[in-house]
Amino acid sequence: MSGVQMITVTEDDAGQRIDRWLRRLFPHVSQGRIEKMCRKGELRLDGGRVKASSRVEAGQTVRVPPLPASDLKPAEAPSRRISDADAKMIRGCVIYKDDAVIVLNKPAGLAVQGGSGTTKHVDGLSEALKFDAEEKPRLVHRLDKDTSGVLVLARTRQAAQALTAAFRHHATRKIYWALVAGVPTPYLGEIKCGLVKAPGHGKSGEGEKMIAIHSNEVDSTPGAKRSHTQYATLYRVASRAAWVAMEPITGRTHQLRAHMAEIGHPIAGDGKYGGSGQENLGDGWGAQLGGIISKKLHLHCRRMAFEHPTTKKPLSITAPLPEHMKESWDTFGWSEDLAEDDPFESLR
Repeated sequence: MSGVQMITVTEDDAGQRIDRWLRRLFPHVSQGRIEKMCRKGELRLDGGRVKASSRVEAGQTVRVPPLPASDLKPAEAPSRRISDADAKMIRGCVIYKDDAVIVLNKPAGLAVQGGSGTTKHVDGLSEALKFDAEEKPRLVHRLDKDTSGVLVLARTRQAAQALTAAFRHHATRKIYWALVAGVPTPYLGEIKCGLVKAPGHGKSGEGEKMIAIHSNEVDSTPGAKRSHTQYATLYRVASRAAWVAMEPITGRTHQLRAHMAEIGHPIAGDGKYGGSGQENLGDGWGAQLGGIISKKLHLHCRRMAFEHPTTKKPLSITAPLPEHMKESWDTFGWSEDLAEDDPFESLR
């Protein structure tokens, strides 16, 4: 066992979550062990108790309790080599790059981070996105595995801190496009409700799902959080389906998927929230539209706007639709240029 260590946070590490800060210094310490340290008050920041999500600032002192020798091992070199094909694929996803930021048009089906049974993911492929930089780019936000579109990575620690803070304080704007069952009305509206996580059935919690509850029940429901989405119905196919733009005002897990299902218009291809038991207000049940429409999830992060972490100028990135959504758009006679860049301008 090591002794108690008192470590001062450097300028470069300011703004990080304390669990990530600790795991960078001691990669063999598990997340569960860190959370236990927090619960027992063993891990402290300037003498005070912390949560795993607490953030450290430059000059603060972290008390790290004694660690077993096995937790003091240096980080191991990555054992998985990125294939030439995977490197070419992930580089082909780059739609914007400068000295501080890389933006991908993430393909549907590619996870952002590793998890149970996930071997290929953006984080694991990011070594191929170094280009002329010394370090691989860092993730600063997430997209669901089956959601495509704009994914921002930071190329420096300072850029990561600025962008992480921007996402945390909702200083970014994200506009998503989706194909939904039925036609949401009014054509310009908002969805406000609580969301609470229902555990999954897998041994590691796989299959977890967000359940919508009335806003009045949020304060009395353990784990529930308020959620808010704006939506605009852009084009329709009779009463069967619609092209919808959505802007999440809050950023809850599966928020857009759960919200659209809650108002009776599940996103096409969403088996989790639009299964056969989910009533929709189109011509049937569930989120599979049938015919030649792909069974993949039709949810795409179309546009993201934020302040550049270095220049401080506004930056807006737009990502073209993935192939399966392009095919659906072609089927309905729609094209990407039919939609305004910001359908919510009148609400601002």
